Amino acid sequence: MKNTVIPCSLFTQKMKHRGDNAMRTAICPGSFDPVTYGHLDIISRAALIFDHLIVAVSYNPAKNPLFSINERIELLQEVLSNFPNIEVTSFSGLTVDYAIERKSKSIVRGLRVISDFENEFRMALTNQKLACHIETVFLMTKAEYSFINSTTVKEVASFGGSLRSLVPPYVEERLREKFKRAVRTKEGHNHCGSAECPE
Repeated sequence: MKNTVIPCSLFTQKMKHRGDNAMRTAICPGSFDPVTYGHLDIISRAALIFDHLIVAVSYNPAKNPLFSINERIELLQEVLSNFPNIEVTSFSGLTVDYAIERKSKSIVRGLRVISDFENEFRMALTNQKLACHIETVFLMTKAEYSFINSTTVKEVASFGGSLRSLVPPYVEERLREKFKRAVRTKEGHNHCGSAECPE
């Protein structure tokens, strides 16, 4: 069977002869459960660098997300509505395969703290092995957002804490709705667990 992988040296030569007017497209993947101000910092800055930025919500069956794929897409579309060059979508499988499918030459990743680097560096090297023509572009999160992650946001929301500096107002509203519903469901189960509940 003939090997169809393009050698890196040959691909580089082809890229040199490509016109400068070609659209620069990048993938910005993540779970975004939910989207935070830290995510928006990276996304908004990447949107200034690339002509077309695809914010791609990843599907991971091993995780138990708070928001469904469709809900996360809707949240992102709402908070990114002012960016005409951003497309919000979803994918499953390897990020590098999706980048190839969408003809993207770049994958954007955000770095919050030094502990992020080891894992991101390993993923970038793996992606380079799988597709040498796709580059990973790292953007450092601004200092004021470096402590924010989705897990912390959900924990704060679950205890009714302030989310004002963590997520946009629309996302905060949706988080409040999620956890109010969870509390009502829990209270209902506790009530029906009593001896007075009908069988």
